[in-house]
This record gives sequence, C-alpha cells and structure tokens, in this order.
Amino acid sequence: LPVKSAAPMRAVRVALSRKLKGVPPALIFDAAHRLKAAGLDWMGWELIYANKPALKSIDVATVEAMGQGMASWQQTDGWGMILAGPAWLNGRVADDDVRRWARSKDMWWRRAALVATTGLNNKSRGGRGDAKRTLGIVEMLLDDREDMIVKAVSWALRMLAPWEPEAVRAFMDKHGDRVPARARREVRNKLTTGYKNPKTR
Repeated sequence: LPVKSAAPMRAVRVALSRKLKGVPPALIFDAAHRLKAAGLDWMGWELIYANKPALKSIDVATVEAMGQGMASWQQTDGWGMILAGPAWLNGRVADDDVRRWARSKDMWWRRAALVATTGLNNKSRGGRGDAKRTLGIVEMLLDDREDMIVKAVSWALRMLAPWEPEAVRAFMDKHGDRVPARARREVRNKLTTGYKNPKTR
C-alpha cells in the first residue's frame, strides 16, 4: 500500500480485529479470504496473525490459499513474515511444507520458503533462533541465482546471525563460494558489525 493509505487501512484492520474478537477461527479465516478476494491480502494475513486462536489452529491449506497469486516481493515478504513464518513457528506448518515451497518451480514460492525462516528468528514475532530449520532451507536454495532468491538467502542468514553467530559462520565456511557473493558480504558485515552495509550508517 502507498504510505499515505497504509495507516488508515491498518486502523480499519485493528477495528475489524476488535469486532471479531471471540468469534470462532473459521469466521476469521472466512473474513481473511474475503479480504484477499477484495485485493487486501495483507489485511487478511494480519487479521489471522492478530487472532491467537486462529493462528494456533490454522492449517497449511489455509496458509497456502492465503498466499496464492504472489507475484511481487512485497506480497511474498508480507505473507512470509506475517502469516507463514508465525504459522511455522507455532507448528501449524510442517518442515516438509516449507521444503516443498523451496522446491517450487515458482520463484516467489521459493523466496517465500526463505522469508518464512524469518518467523523463526524474529524476536518481535516470537522467534528465538532456529539454526537447524533456517540453514536447512537456505542450503536448499544456495545454488539458485535468481536475484530475489539471493537477497532472501542473505536476509535469512542475517536474521539468524544474532541468535546463532557461530552456526552461521560455520555454514558460511562450509559452503564457501556456493554462498552468493552478495550474501557472503552482507552476512559477514552483519556478523562483524551488526549491520548489513556498515558504510552507509
């Protein structure tokens, strides 16, 4: 959404969440699907995320349905951060599901698998660091040189770095040049300075 319209629309979502508080999760999912059909995908994702019973009872079919049609980094990253990652963290999406996304012929679903790992490592969304699952997905996509994938590989590793710096260093050393040059540079910067691009700070 344009910056000017994001704030009032988010206020609408917050008001909707209040109105739907206490309703069965099925009604939350129905509302989310209706919002998606109206072109307000992100509002549907947030509606589910903000409702704990819905987030803790969602199934992978609903998660994937809410991601259908992703065709931009904004859509993919929003879905991965707001819905798919937290659903995975809460055990509602299985590791095999995320690996299936990583093997997809659709580049946006492959990126989504990487973005979902941020849910495991984002403190503000309940993440506490998960090297095994994060590095497992990253390794699956190390040889993918699509620009959107390379950027997401870097992001996934940088999100894990504050929690498991030694695991990230060992992964980088083990895989060497398989790690794209951009990702190597940005992750090394994160490990040594705490920033992706310290010179711009």
